[in-house]
Amino acid sequence: MVRTVDDDGTVDPWQRRSRRRTPRQMPLWQELPLLLIVAFCLAVLIRTFLLQAFFIPSGSMENTLLVGDRVLVNKVVYDVRDPVRGEVVVFRGTEQWVPQVDLGPDPGLAGRAAQTVGDLVGVGRPGEKDFIKRVVGVPGDRVACCDEQGRVTVNEVPLDETYVFQDSPLDLPPNPTECRSRRFDEIVVPPGQIFVMGDHRLVSQDGRCQGPVPIDNVVGRAFMVVWPSSRWSPLPVPETYESVPAAATVSDDGPLPVRPTPGGGVALLVPIATVVSVLARYGRSTHARRRRLLS
Repeated sequence: MVRTVDDDGTVDPWQRRSRRRTPRQMPLWQELPLLLIVAFCLAVLIRTFLLQAFFIPSGSMENTLLVGDRVLVNKVVYDVRDPVRGEVVVFRGTEQWVPQVDLGPDPGLAGRAAQTVGDLVGVGRPGEKDFIKRVVGVPGDRVACCDEQGRVTVNEVPLDETYVFQDSPLDLPPNPTECRSRRFDEIVVPPGQIFVMGDHRLVSQDGRCQGPVPIDNVVGRAFMVVWPSSRWSPLPVPETYESVPAAATVSDDGPLPVRPTPGGGVALLVPIATVVSVLARYGRSTHARRRRLLS
Protein backbone atom coordinates (compact mmCIF):
# COMPACT_ATOMS: atom_id res chain seq x y z
CA MET A 1 0.00 0.00 0.00
CA VAL A 2 1.36 3.46 -0.91
CA ARG A 3 1.42 5.92 2.01
CA THR A 4 0.37 9.50 1.30
CA VAL A 5 2.32 12.05 3.35
CA ASP A 6 1.18 15.66 3.76
CA ASP A 7 3.51 18.60 3.41
CA ASP A 8 4.03 18.73 7.15
CA GLY A 9 5.22 15.10 7.20
CA THR A 10 2.03 13.55 8.69
CA VAL A 11 0.24 10.51 7.24
CA ASP A 12 -3.08 11.05 5.49
CA PRO A 13 -5.81 10.62 8.17
CA TRP A 14 -7.98 8.61 5.74
CA GLN A 15 -5.32 5.91 5.65
CA ARG A 16 -5.16 5.88 9.46
CA ARG A 17 -8.95 5.33 9.58
CA SER A 18 -8.81 2.55 6.98
CA ARG A 19 -6.11 0.77 8.95
CA ARG A 20 -8.15 1.03 12.14
CA ARG A 21 -11.20 -0.47 10.38
CA THR A 22 -9.30 -3.53 9.13
CA PRO A 23 -10.28 -6.44 11.43
CA ARG A 24 -7.56 -8.60 12.87
CA GLN A 25 -7.16 -12.10 11.43
CA MET A 26 -8.12 -14.87 13.83
CA PRO A 27 -5.02 -16.83 14.90
CA LEU A 28 -4.77 -20.49 13.93
CA TRP A 29 -5.04 -21.75 17.51
CA GLN A 30 -8.49 -20.11 17.72
CA GLU A 31 -9.67 -20.89 14.19
CA LEU A 32 -8.79 -24.60 14.21
CA PRO A 33 -11.03 -25.55 17.20
CA LEU A 34 -13.88 -23.55 15.64
CA LEU A 35 -13.54 -25.43 12.35
CA LEU A 36 -13.45 -28.76 14.22
CA ILE A 37 -16.66 -27.87 16.07
CA VAL A 38 -18.37 -26.89 12.79
CA ALA A 39 -17.20 -30.13 11.15
CA PHE A 40 -18.49 -32.19 14.11
CA CYS A 41 -21.88 -30.45 14.01
CA LEU A 42 -22.16 -31.05 10.26
CA ALA A 43 -21.30 -34.73 10.75
CA VAL A 44 -24.02 -35.06 13.40
CA LEU A 45 -26.57 -33.35 11.13
CA ILE A 46 -25.68 -35.57 8.17
CA ARG A 47 -25.78 -38.68 10.37
CA THR A 48 -29.16 -37.71 11.83
CA PHE A 49 -30.98 -36.70 8.65
CA LEU A 50 -29.14 -37.94 5.54
CA LEU A 51 -26.51 -40.70 5.63
CA GLN A 52 -25.00 -43.04 8.19
CA ALA A 53 -22.32 -45.72 8.08
CA PHE A 54 -23.27 -49.05 9.69
CA PHE A 55 -20.90 -51.79 10.87
CA ILE A 56 -21.78 -55.40 9.91
CA PRO A 57 -21.49 -57.49 13.10
CA SER A 58 -22.69 -60.93 11.93
CA GLY A 59 -22.58 -63.27 8.95
CA SER A 60 -26.32 -63.32 8.20
CA MET A 61 -25.82 -61.37 4.94
CA GLU A 62 -22.74 -63.23 3.64
CA ASN A 63 -21.37 -63.11 1.02
CA THR A 64 -23.11 -59.90 0.03
CA LEU A 65 -21.85 -58.31 3.26
CA LEU A 66 -19.02 -59.69 5.37
CA VAL A 67 -18.38 -59.26 9.07
CA GLY A 68 -16.51 -55.98 9.54
CA ASP A 69 -17.85 -54.31 6.40
CA ARG A 70 -19.24 -50.81 6.68
CA VAL A 71 -22.20 -49.87 4.54
CA LEU A 72 -23.57 -46.44 3.75
CA VAL A 73 -27.27 -46.07 4.57
CA ASN A 74 -29.62 -43.53 2.97
CA LYS A 75 -31.93 -42.35 5.78
CA VAL A 76 -34.07 -40.04 3.62
CA VAL A 77 -35.27 -42.29 0.81
CA TYR A 78 -38.05 -43.96 2.84
CA ASP A 79 -39.43 -40.60 3.94
CA VAL A 80 -40.69 -40.17 0.37
CA ARG A 81 -41.43 -43.79 -0.59
CA ASP A 82 -41.72 -47.28 0.90
CA PRO A 83 -39.06 -50.04 0.63
CA VAL A 84 -38.88 -52.03 -2.59
CA ARG A 85 -38.33 -55.78 -2.99
CA GLY A 86 -34.67 -56.68 -3.25
CA GLU A 87 -33.32 -53.67 -1.38
CA VAL A 88 -31.01 -54.17 1.61
CA VAL A 89 -32.37 -52.28 4.61
CA VAL A 90 -31.32 -51.46 8.17
CA PHE A 91 -34.12 -51.63 10.71
CA ARG A 92 -34.88 -51.89 14.41
CA GLY A 93 -36.17 -55.31 15.34
CA THR A 94 -39.43 -55.79 17.18
CA GLU A 95 -39.74 -57.60 20.51
CA GLN A 96 -39.92 -60.91 18.60
CA TRP A 97 -36.48 -60.40 17.05
CA VAL A 98 -33.65 -62.01 19.02
CA PRO A 99 -30.54 -59.79 19.28
CA GLN A 100 -27.61 -61.00 17.16
CA VAL A 101 -24.98 -58.59 18.51
CA ASP A 102 -22.80 -59.55 21.44
CA LEU A 103 -22.31 -56.29 23.29
CA GLY A 104 -19.51 -57.75 25.43
CA PRO A 105 -18.48 -56.51 28.89
CA ASP A 106 -19.11 -53.00 30.14
CA PRO A 107 -16.47 -50.78 28.45
CA GLY A 108 -16.42 -48.32 31.35
CA LEU A 109 -17.02 -44.61 31.45
CA ALA A 110 -14.33 -43.72 28.88
CA GLY A 111 -15.46 -46.49 26.55
CA ARG A 112 -19.10 -45.42 26.77
CA ALA A 113 -18.10 -41.83 26.05
CA ALA A 114 -16.15 -42.93 22.97
CA GLN A 115 -19.11 -45.03 21.81
CA THR A 116 -21.43 -42.06 22.26
CA VAL A 117 -19.20 -39.83 20.13
CA GLY A 118 -18.93 -42.58 17.53
CA ASP A 119 -22.71 -42.99 17.43
CA LEU A 120 -23.16 -39.23 17.01
CA VAL A 121 -21.00 -39.10 13.89
CA GLY A 122 -22.18 -42.46 12.56
CA VAL A 123 -19.12 -44.69 13.03
CA GLY A 124 -20.13 -46.58 16.17
CA ARG A 125 -21.12 -50.22 16.45
CA PRO A 126 -24.78 -51.16 15.95
CA GLY A 127 -27.15 -51.66 18.84
CA GLU A 128 -28.45 -55.06 19.85
CA LYS A 129 -31.76 -54.38 18.06
CA ASP A 130 -30.23 -53.09 14.80
CA PHE A 131 -30.52 -55.55 11.90
CA ILE A 132 -29.66 -55.57 8.20
CA LYS A 133 -31.57 -57.85 5.82
CA ARG A 134 -32.94 -57.97 2.28
CA VAL A 135 -36.57 -57.06 1.54
CA VAL A 136 -38.30 -60.07 -0.01
CA GLY A 137 -41.95 -59.08 0.40
CA VAL A 138 -43.82 -55.78 0.65
CA PRO A 139 -47.37 -55.15 1.97
CA GLY A 140 -49.87 -57.50 0.31
CA ASP A 141 -47.26 -59.95 -1.04
CA ARG A 142 -47.67 -63.69 -0.58
CA VAL A 143 -44.27 -65.18 0.30
CA ALA A 144 -43.68 -68.92 0.61
CA CYS A 145 -41.08 -71.65 0.20
CA CYS A 146 -40.64 -73.71 -1.70
CA ASP A 147 -41.45 -74.56 -5.34
CA GLU A 148 -40.32 -77.81 -7.04
CA GLN A 149 -36.75 -76.46 -7.29
CA GLY A 150 -36.59 -75.31 -3.67
CA ARG A 151 -36.95 -71.61 -4.47
CA VAL A 152 -38.73 -68.88 -2.52
CA THR A 153 -41.85 -67.62 -4.29
CA VAL A 154 -43.40 -64.16 -4.11
CA ASN A 155 -46.95 -63.89 -5.44
CA GLU A 156 -46.42 -67.42 -6.86
CA VAL A 157 -43.37 -66.29 -8.90
CA PRO A 158 -40.12 -68.14 -7.99
CA LEU A 159 -37.00 -66.08 -7.25
CA ASP A 160 -33.62 -66.96 -8.73
CA GLU A 161 -31.58 -65.82 -5.73
CA THR A 162 -28.01 -66.10 -7.01
CA TYR A 163 -26.88 -63.96 -4.08
CA VAL A 164 -27.89 -66.60 -1.46
CA PHE A 165 -24.94 -68.22 0.34
CA GLN A 166 -25.44 -71.61 2.01
CA ASP A 167 -29.19 -72.02 1.84
CA SER A 168 -31.09 -73.80 4.62
CA PRO A 169 -31.75 -77.54 4.16
CA LEU A 170 -34.95 -78.72 2.51
CA ASP A 171 -35.30 -81.95 4.52
CA LEU A 172 -36.10 -80.22 7.82
CA PRO A 173 -39.80 -79.64 8.54
CA PRO A 174 -40.89 -76.00 8.78
CA ASN A 175 -40.98 -74.56 12.28
CA PRO A 176 -42.46 -71.09 12.85
CA THR A 177 -40.23 -70.61 15.92
CA GLU A 178 -36.92 -71.54 14.25
CA CYS A 179 -35.20 -70.47 11.03
CA ARG A 180 -33.35 -73.74 10.46
CA SER A 181 -35.55 -75.03 7.63
CA ARG A 182 -35.72 -73.55 4.16
CA ARG A 183 -39.41 -74.35 3.93
CA PHE A 184 -42.08 -72.17 5.52
CA ASP A 185 -45.81 -71.77 5.05
CA GLU A 186 -47.19 -68.95 2.92
CA ILE A 187 -47.08 -65.57 4.63
CA VAL A 188 -49.26 -62.64 3.56
CA VAL A 189 -47.30 -59.50 4.41
CA PRO A 190 -49.58 -57.25 6.52
CA PRO A 191 -50.23 -53.60 5.64
CA GLY A 192 -47.43 -51.26 6.71
CA GLN A 193 -44.88 -54.08 7.09
CA ILE A 194 -42.18 -55.87 5.09
CA PHE A 195 -40.87 -59.44 5.00
CA VAL A 196 -37.07 -59.67 5.17
CA MET A 197 -34.52 -62.46 4.89
CA GLY A 198 -30.75 -62.74 5.16
CA ASP A 199 -28.59 -63.79 2.20
CA HIS A 200 -26.82 -66.41 4.33
CA ARG A 201 -29.97 -68.45 4.95
CA LEU A 202 -28.28 -71.21 6.94
CA VAL A 203 -27.45 -68.87 9.85
CA SER A 204 -29.86 -65.98 9.33
CA GLN A 205 -32.59 -65.37 11.87
CA ASP A 206 -35.17 -63.49 9.83
CA GLY A 207 -38.83 -63.19 8.85
CA ARG A 208 -39.23 -66.97 8.58
CA CYS A 209 -39.28 -67.34 12.36
CA GLN A 210 -39.33 -63.78 13.74
CA GLY A 211 -42.10 -62.29 11.67
CA PRO A 212 -42.45 -59.22 9.46
CA VAL A 213 -41.04 -55.78 10.32
CA PRO A 214 -43.04 -52.51 10.50
CA ILE A 215 -41.93 -50.06 7.81
CA ASP A 216 -41.80 -47.40 10.52
CA ASN A 217 -38.92 -49.38 12.08
CA VAL A 218 -36.79 -49.12 8.94
CA VAL A 219 -33.82 -46.77 9.43
CA GLY A 220 -32.86 -46.59 5.76
CA ARG A 221 -31.55 -48.34 2.68
CA ALA A 222 -28.00 -49.70 2.55
CA PHE A 223 -26.83 -48.79 -0.93
CA MET A 224 -23.03 -49.15 -0.88
CA VAL A 225 -20.17 -50.96 0.84
CA VAL A 226 -17.65 -48.25 1.72
CA TRP A 227 -15.13 -50.14 3.88
CA PRO A 228 -12.76 -51.87 3.50
CA SER A 229 -11.68 -50.14 0.31
CA SER A 230 -11.07 -53.49 -1.42
CA ARG A 231 -14.82 -54.24 -1.15
CA TRP A 232 -16.07 -50.85 -2.32
CA SER A 233 -19.22 -51.69 -4.33
CA PRO A 234 -22.91 -50.72 -4.70
CA LEU A 235 -25.81 -52.83 -3.41
CA PRO A 236 -28.27 -52.91 -6.33
CA VAL A 237 -31.64 -54.64 -6.52
CA PRO A 238 -31.25 -58.12 -8.10
CA GLU A 239 -32.91 -58.53 -11.50
CA THR A 240 -35.01 -61.49 -10.33
CA TYR A 241 -37.40 -59.13 -8.51
CA GLU A 242 -38.36 -57.43 -11.79
CA SER A 243 -40.49 -60.45 -12.73
CA VAL A 244 -42.57 -60.34 -9.53
CA PRO A 245 -46.06 -58.89 -10.13
CA ALA A 246 -47.44 -56.08 -8.02
CA ALA A 247 -48.73 -56.94 -4.56
CA ALA A 248 -52.44 -57.34 -3.93
CA THR A 249 -54.10 -53.95 -3.53
CA VAL A 250 -57.03 -55.20 -1.47
CA SER A 251 -57.40 -57.42 1.57
CA ASP A 252 -60.29 -59.03 3.34
CA ASP A 253 -60.83 -55.79 5.25
CA GLY A 254 -60.74 -53.55 2.16
CA PRO A 255 -58.03 -51.57 0.43
CA LEU A 256 -54.59 -51.56 1.97
CA PRO A 257 -53.86 -48.16 3.51
CA VAL A 258 -51.31 -45.90 1.89
CA ARG A 259 -48.46 -45.07 4.26
CA PRO A 260 -48.15 -41.28 4.61
CA THR A 261 -44.78 -39.60 4.20
CA PRO A 262 -43.70 -38.06 7.54
CA GLY A 263 -42.43 -34.72 6.33
CA GLY A 264 -39.40 -36.03 4.46
CA GLY A 265 -38.92 -32.79 2.57
CA VAL A 266 -38.56 -30.81 5.81
CA ALA A 267 -36.06 -33.32 7.21
CA LEU A 268 -33.98 -32.96 4.05
CA LEU A 269 -34.11 -29.17 3.83
CA VAL A 270 -33.02 -28.53 7.42
CA PRO A 271 -29.51 -30.04 7.19
CA ILE A 272 -28.99 -28.79 3.62
CA ALA A 273 -29.87 -25.23 4.60
CA THR A 274 -27.58 -25.44 7.63
CA VAL A 275 -24.67 -26.77 5.56
CA VAL A 276 -25.10 -24.11 2.86
CA SER A 277 -25.36 -21.32 5.44
CA VAL A 278 -22.20 -22.38 7.29
CA LEU A 279 -20.20 -22.87 4.09
CA ALA A 280 -21.35 -19.51 2.72
CA ARG A 281 -20.34 -17.68 5.90
CA TYR A 282 -16.97 -19.41 5.98
CA GLY A 283 -16.43 -18.68 2.27
CA ARG A 284 -17.16 -14.98 2.77
CA SER A 285 -14.76 -14.74 5.72
CA THR A 286 -12.02 -16.55 3.78
CA HIS A 287 -12.51 -14.29 0.77
CA ALA A 288 -12.32 -11.21 3.00
CA ARG A 289 -9.04 -12.40 4.56
CA ARG A 290 -7.56 -13.01 1.10
CA ARG A 291 -8.50 -9.50 -0.02
CA ARG A 292 -6.82 -8.04 3.06
CA LEU A 293 -3.67 -10.04 2.41
CA LEU A 294 -3.57 -8.95 -1.24
CA SER A 295 -4.02 -5.34 -0.30
